[in-house]
Amino acid sequence: MRGSLRGGRVLYSVLALRDGREPYSRGSAAQLKAMKQVCGSLKLELAQYREVAAFAQFGSDLDAATQYLLNRGARLTEVLKQPQYSPIPIEKQVVVIYAAVKGYLDQIPISSINQYEHELLKSIDPDILSDIVQQKNITEQINSQLATFCQKFTQSFLATQSV
Repeated sequence: MRGSLRGGRVLYSVLALRDGREPYSRGSAAQLKAMKQVCGSLKLELAQYREVAAFAQFGSDLDAATQYLLNRGARLTEVLKQPQYSPIPIEKQVVVIYAAVKGYLDQIPISSINQYEHELLKSIDPDILSDIVQQKNITEQINSQLATFCQKFTQSFLATQSV
């Protein structure tokens, strides 16, 4: 069983209730500023996804924008899952969520998200993770490093997959 420890109280509550567990509350004051920065658009995108997904199940003709929203939402939801009793350090969560909200997962098949995440975290420069912990937020320098790393990693990952 997988649960979520990412993205704040609202996301955890939704996923916990869906899995039949009691949600716990972890206020935003306990989060790193870096997590708040990367999760800003995540909450809105997931809310839009849930709304559209509820209506999409009744219709078969979906326009490109709706299909994009459904595909993106499915990937964002997948990236929020992690193995039970295997917490991921916050700086690694920040990197994975950064990759998701910036669109680097948009071309990755949902069935390959876990592999992508695992290899991403195995490949990232430890100095970037250290900078996130020390700075506690996504500075322009960290943003640039993450963007460059995620772009190169995603291209490499896609080249090794049969997408």
